[in-house]
This record gives sequence, C-alpha cells and structure tokens, in this order.
Amino acid sequence: MEQRALFFGANRTWLGKARQTSKDMSMTENEKRLNRRRFYKAEQEVSFVEAQDHDSPQTSDPSYRLAFRDTDFLLREELRPVRFQLELLKTEMLLDEAGVGSTLVCYGSARIPSPEAAAEFVANAPPERKAVAERLAANAKYYDVARELGRIAGSCEIVEDGKRQFVVCSGGGPSIMEAANRGARDVGAESIGLNIVLPHEQAPNAYVTPHLSFQFHYFALRKMHFLLRARAVAVFPGGFGTLDEFMELLTLIQTGKMKPIPILLYGRAFWEKVINFEALADEGVISHTDLALFHWVETAEEGWAKIVEFYELDCTA
Repeated sequence: MEQRALFFGANRTWLGKARQTSKDMSMTENEKRLNRRRFYKAEQEVSFVEAQDHDSPQTSDPSYRLAFRDTDFLLREELRPVRFQLELLKTEMLLDEAGVGSTLVCYGSARIPSPEAAAEFVANAPPERKAVAERLAANAKYYDVARELGRIAGSCEIVEDGKRQFVVCSGGGPSIMEAANRGARDVGAESIGLNIVLPHEQAPNAYVTPHLSFQFHYFALRKMHFLLRARAVAVFPGGFGTLDEFMELLTLIQTGKMKPIPILLYGRAFWEKVINFEALADEGVISHTDLALFHWVETAEEGWAKIVEFYELDCTA
C-alpha cells in the first residue's frame, strides 16, 4: 500500500509538472509571432540595472556604466560625431511627433527693445551709449511687425498631409525672436524656439511652446534645423548672428543646394546701410539676378502676401 501511494504520489507530481510545462509552452505561443521583439528595450535594461543591489569595486567603476548613460563618456572628444547625430535626431523626432510639417522662420536681433520698453531702454542707457540706444529703439517697430507676422501665420492654421504648416520658429531668445513667438501665442498657436548654449546666461523666451523648446550645443546643427522645415524665412534687422543665418540661406539657394523659398527682408533702410547689395552685383561677385532671391518688405501683411503668392495659399492676412 505504501509503495502504491508513493507511486501515485509521484505520478501526481509528474502530471502536475507536465500540466505546468504544457501551460508554459502555450504561453510562449505569443512569443512565436514574427513581429514580437526579441530583445528588451533600453529603458527595460536600465530598470534591471537599477533593481540590482551590487556594490563592488567592479560595479562602482565608470567602465561598468551603460554607455548611453555614461555622461563622462558621451562628452569625450572622440564622441563628437555621436553628439552631432543626437542633436540632429532629437529635434527631428520631436518635431515630427508634434506634427510639424513646415516652418516660418524668423531671424533678427536679440537687442532691439519692444515698443513698450523702448522709452525706458533709452532712459536707462549710459551717456556714452545713448545714441546707440536711440538707434536700437528706432527699430522697435520691427518687434511689432514680427509679432504680427507670427500672429498671422498662427491664425491661418494651414494643415497639409496631416501636418501643421508654417509653424513659427525663432532662435528662442529675446527681442525679435520673442516677438515672433509671442505673436503665435496671441492666437493660441504653438511655436518653436531653437536656443543655443552660450558662455553668458540666456534662456528661452516665455512665449515658446514648452515641448517645442530646444537647446543646441552646435551652431551647425541648430542652423540645419532652422532650414530643414523652412518654407519661408523672415529676416529682420540684426547683427552677426542674423547676418550669418541670412547669408548661409542665400548661399544655399544661390548655389542650388536648397530650392527657392520666400525670403522676406525687413528694414530696407537698415540693410542698405550695412550691406551694399548692388555693389556686390556691380563688382561681379554675385549676379544682378541674385538680388531677386529676397523680397524687400516692411509690414507683416506685405510679407505674408509674398508667402501666399508663392505657394498659392487660400489664407490671406
């Protein structure tokens, strides 16, 4: 009897294990689907690491860190090509996920005051800077123009192929950049800010949409993102940064590396004072036909009309 009980007991144990094995095998049927992942996602692997309670000389050494979580490693000189790729990919992916199809880019000075701040700006300037402050304040009208242009683009709400078009994009800083972002927010539209890390303190202006506010280490990648989605560019009075961006844009189109888009050049009196475009053509270093690459405009409505005409849009200012 005892042997018989042991026999049936052993068989029940075996049958239980067999049933469990069968159940386990049936559970793995889903794993046989061809579209199932075969490796854990990176964030899952990170959770495995964080759940481990290992404290040893080996696990404490930087060499043991996951490479993509090792900041010291990522900041090494040899990793510059990887950082290039990261700055390109992050902004590209997030803009795509946000449904941004194209942009209206606004370049311009970070020093021109807003009209409401112009009088105080001049009053607070030291005597030796008073004349310069007055000239900057005289261009404060372009703050309002940039704001109105941002408002027009934002209010049109153009959608094509399920993507939002002519989303306002600025350098994310103060002055003219702030004005463009502010105009978009005036009408409840989202806008983009592409900030750059500088030695002096700077931060995104308060009107950039938070999830479309980006920060760059490399000027080259920032300038690339300005133009990758640009379908029109408005250039307001500005300094070296604005000149750099404007001239690169003209060069790309002049040389055929980029297809033509409307380039709106605001402030003819300012620009003809600092650049003699006609002289460049007269000297033969550019063609007179190159002067048609951009349009002289003064108002937001005039600039938007150039965009509407170029793309044959239905939305007018």
